[in-house]
Amino acid sequence: MSINHVHSPRDWKSKKQQKKSPPHKAESAKKRTNLISRHKKLLLKIGVVTITSIIIGGGLFVAGIFIWVSRDLPSPDKLNERVLAESTKIFDRTGTQLLYEIHGNKKRTLIKLEDLPDYTPKAFIAIEDKEFYKHKGFSLWAIFRTAITNVLHGKSAGGSTLTQQFVKNAILTNEKSYIRKIKEVILSYQLEKKYSKQEILQLYFNEIPFGSTAYGIEAAAEQYFAKSARDLTIAESAVLAAMIKATTYYSPYGNNVDKLMTRQQIVLEEMLKENFITQQEYEQAKQEKLVFKKQLTNIKAPHFVFYVKEQLVKKFGERIVEQGGLNVITTLDWDKQLAAEKAIADNAESNLENWEATNASLVAVDTKTGEILAMVGSVDYFNDEIDGQVNITLRNRQPGSSFKPIVYLAAFIKGYLPETVVYDVDTTFATETGKDYSPKNYDLSQPGPVSLRKALQGSLNVAAVKTIYLTGVSNVLDLAEKLGYSTLSDRSRFGLSLVLGGGEVTLLDHVFAYATLAREGVRPEPVSILKITDTKNKTWFEFKEPKTTQVVDAEPVRILNNVLTDDNARAYVFGTGSLLTLPNRPVGAKTGTTNDYRDAWTIGYTPSIAAGVWVGNNNNSTMKRGASGYTVAAPIWNQFMKEVTKDDPVETFKTPEPKTNPKPMLGGSTGEEYKVKIDSMSGKLATEFTPINLIEERTYKTTHNILFYVDKDDPLGPPPSNPESDPQYNNWEQGIIKWAEENEITINEQPPTEYDDIHLPEFQPTINFSSPTTNQLVTNPIPVTITWNTIKQFKKIDIFIDDILVQTIENQPNSGTYSTNITLDNTFAPGQHSIKAVVKDEFENTKLDYLFFNL
Repeated sequence: MSINHVHSPRDWKSKKQQKKSPPHKAESAKKRTNLISRHKKLLLKIGVVTITSIIIGGGLFVAGIFIWVSRDLPSPDKLNERVLAESTKIFDRTGTQLLYEIHGNKKRTLIKLEDLPDYTPKAFIAIEDKEFYKHKGFSLWAIFRTAITNVLHGKSAGGSTLTQQFVKNAILTNEKSYIRKIKEVILSYQLEKKYSKQEILQLYFNEIPFGSTAYGIEAAAEQYFAKSARDLTIAESAVLAAMIKATTYYSPYGNNVDKLMTRQQIVLEEMLKENFITQQEYEQAKQEKLVFKKQLTNIKAPHFVFYVKEQLVKKFGERIVEQGGLNVITTLDWDKQLAAEKAIADNAESNLENWEATNASLVAVDTKTGEILAMVGSVDYFNDEIDGQVNITLRNRQPGSSFKPIVYLAAFIKGYLPETVVYDVDTTFATETGKDYSPKNYDLSQPGPVSLRKALQGSLNVAAVKTIYLTGVSNVLDLAEKLGYSTLSDRSRFGLSLVLGGGEVTLLDHVFAYATLAREGVRPEPVSILKITDTKNKTWFEFKEPKTTQVVDAEPVRILNNVLTDDNARAYVFGTGSLLTLPNRPVGAKTGTTNDYRDAWTIGYTPSIAAGVWVGNNNNSTMKRGASGYTVAAPIWNQFMKEVTKDDPVETFKTPEPKTNPKPMLGGSTGEEYKVKIDSMSGKLATEFTPINLIEERTYKTTHNILFYVDKDDPLGPPPSNPESDPQYNNWEQGIIKWAEENEITINEQPPTEYDDIHLPEFQPTINFSSPTTNQLVTNPIPVTITWNTIKQFKKIDIFIDDILVQTIENQPNSGTYSTNITLDNTFAPGQHSIKAVVKDEFENTKLDYLFFNL
């Protein structure tokens, strides 16, 4: 039957939908089943043929690539052909001050494999190629794993065998491409066919580069440990094996000695797992104190040089940097570098003697271009006792209060103002972990209501924690990421203590964040290299324009700059004209100190230059109590900044736009005020019957914490309808109440709710003239008869002629009649006059009566 006669599934469905089948229904169903079965077999055959074709075609394609790549491969026999190496030179920004020369002359001393200790090659195999004795020069699984890692995670992961590493370094270049990788695999395979594993190991250990001018393990042992490779210990062998992954990054003379030692421990662990060493040997090697050979080299600004070298290696590879004869013009300003080194040296002795601080670090950058102008990673690069070769500018350290400006900037972005008031009093904060958090100010003070301006400049801790809560930790971390902090990615680690320096940062990241403040929210990318050329004057790289990104709107940054440059706002702590100021020049600055005095910071900036100083101990031991950012770091910062800005033109920061907000606390008030008219005698609310002279307008103030007046998620919007629902509200409220009680301060003055009840209509006195009568003609003296009645205690009656008081009657009963003759002097001329009587009781309830008479 032809396939064209097979019914489609749609046809079968339509058949089912018909009414009852004809009598031969069973026979028809059997035929349909056979048709479907044949159809499935045909589709299966087509699929198998297609997949087989794809596999064969793909194999031929891959084979074609390998054949094409192999056409110009160098011979593995030509292992002794070497390219003449040339020195790479690193200069300052002028190109005249040589900082360091990476010598091109290789040091290589051959050594036989059998002369090495048994554990030395095993250290390399353990960390670099555990399957060395099993593979044929390459590992398909390692290549596949590396490719997946590179694609999915965007990072370069290792996957090379020892044979491949040898081929890459001895025969090929360090070019990072798939073609080079294919060449490497082919040559490795050819090499494995030609040489034994032991011969390959011997080639490897005599060729592999160990950084600087050391090629081969014998030269490396001499360079780093001043001994022959024959005498290497297990611990020393593990160090050299740890270095091989990235010799510049893991150099014992570079910026990452601690990371080298961490990797060495990993090598030892792997050796133990592979049974290359015993448990006892592992323990001894783990505890061995390594002593590296002193680096006898002429190097200036060493931490910066190795920072630059790492950038070069990332861009061009180890071989080009070590042998390529590059001339590198960096961003380093030699005069500023000398000023930085001098400022640190001038203060090092006093910091050591007075505060037990052995180390200090400084970074300065051009805020407009991102160029690194000065970098001092330690007090003394060559001092092993303080781990001087560690570049602290690149190390994670807790920033203390120097991180607070980032939090306050996030608050200003959200709508809070420098005038916004919070209560800096002892407060317990609820946390997500259920464990209460109770921060204290550095001097245990409780200043009460403070503005954010005063809180930041005075570095008040409780106010800062309230600010980060109002702002939101996630919002602060979002901002920190935009500002370039690279160490705060694990957000689960951080809570309210982030504002007090609970997250570690690098000095370099920190200074660039402050540089972004100087640029009104424009972040410059770090730049350390201006130009790279070779001996043939070919330009490999040239810095054209700074890469900048507007990461924050300008206005909130202007607000923060206005606060950080306000010397008067911090005068209550530091006094005016402190070390955080510069002569006749606006500058923003902030100090920071960790609670245990392990880290002390001062960071500051003008519109053109930002600089940061860290002081402490590399081993993370504490300094003496009182070693604050102001006492140990600010003197260095101030000395450096005064020196490098003394001849610069004075620049000012832009003034932020005026902002007002009448909402309590957000705009500066400490609560709500109510003006109420009070009867001064009863102390109750005045009424229409209260005597005017007894009415006082009094102001009553009610104060709650800011959460009562402001919705933290929408500070500029309406107040919260149910502030008590906020998890911090009750704790914040109790903190204010307790502080007020301890200081005998009334914070919630409630106006009276009752009305005046001693000045009522029924309490009004009565008064009546019996004599004289209206328009009566009288002679001098005037006969006066008055009748009165008071419900309350009688006080007095005043009698007036023409509004002139002529007589007062006191000490009388509450009711009665009083008669008297009033003699007028000659100032009262004949004619019409008025007579008035005013009666008052003890509560000033008053009645007045008057009439006219003729004299």
